Amino acid sequence: MGYYLADGIYLNWSTFVQNIHDPHGQKNKLFAMKQDGCRKDLERAFGVLQSRFAIVAGPARFWQKHVLHDIMNACIIMHNMIIGDERDVDAAIRDHMEAPTPEIEMVVDKNTRYQEFLARHRKIRDKEDHIALRNALIDHF
Repeated sequence: MGYYLADGIYLNWSTFVQNIHDPHGQKNKLFAMKQDGCRKDLERAFGVLQSRFAIVAGPARFWQKHVLHDIMNACIIMHNMIIGDERDVDAAIRDHMEAPTPEIEMVVDKNTRYQEFLARHRKIRDKEDHIALRNALIDHF
């Protein structure tokens, strides 16, 4: 499951990881500094996309999730193409590799889909998962 680096104003869900502050632990201070740096890098990157593409700067709450995904992918690809074009005019064109198609098992039963949705929602809101993720990130750094 993915997660977002967030400020302390967000809930303790397993998908949000806030800065970790421990006045006595140097390890946690270093982790919080790296976490702040990552969050600032993401904010800066999103700001670049917002300044270049008006569609990213507008409100997103009215878009469907899959449409937002396509918009962000298209803007990132176009941004990278623009940067690549500005960087090296004489660069050789490289072949690209196709990403493997993910295998998705479709469930036809609406009750089963609803129960799976509820299970995912409970997992996202699970504070124990939040703490486990935070501790795993601390150990990683």
